[in-house]
Amino acid sequence: MAHRYRCGECGFSTRWSTESEAGDLAAAHYADRHPGIPLGGIVQINQKNPKALGCLPMIGITFLLLLIVVSCQR
Repeated sequence: MAHRYRCGECGFSTRWSTESEAGDLAAAHYADRHPGIPLGGIVQINQKNPKALGCLPMIGITFLLLLIVVSCQR
């Protein structure tokens, strides 16, 4: 699971990371850009695995199969 904080004062959002790292990034942003304003905004949670490759392995396998088929026809 990955977390991201969106600033309540401007359009800034942290990168997708762990909950604690995203919180630290948000706190650092508020300290730098909005001093004196309490930390606010929203937390977004991505239920997907942030390290997942998505459909990339399937595309690679399909490409290799097509390459084999083309090379066998010669």
